[in-house]
Amino acid sequence: MKLLLLLLPLFVGEALGADGIPTPLEGAKGDPSRGRAIVANRQVGLCLLCHSAPIPEERFQGDLAPDLASAARLSEAEIRQRLVDPAKMNPQTIMPSYYRTEGLNRVAPAFRGKPVLSAQQIEDVIAYLKSLK
Repeated sequence: MKLLLLLLPLFVGEALGADGIPTPLEGAKGDPSRGRAIVANRQVGLCLLCHSAPIPEERFQGDLAPDLASAARLSEAEIRQRLVDPAKMNPQTIMPSYYRTEGLNRVAPAFRGKPVLSAQQIEDVIAYLKSLK
């Protein structure tokens, strides 16, 4: 019985994707160079507003959130979860959802029901962050 109780979280976690979103969104394969461009672009990803990253040509990077180079230690599934729905990992986060569109507050009418980044862009950012090992 004790063994069953010890192993149960492993099976439940796998079924629920407790460590993140295991499969690429819409089957997309990410490209690190496109991901870097998204992270650096202050009109698209807005990542550097809060985070810093090893992108020396971009001045005035954020220091409110962790350096993006530290994301390389996470699995692709964990990064994907943090981009798609960061509140699932940390309900107190101020990081926006870049893909989830339901159940959000204070969304401008022009943006309601639309993700900030496409599935392809999410996968590109993941590929870039994983390249920072």
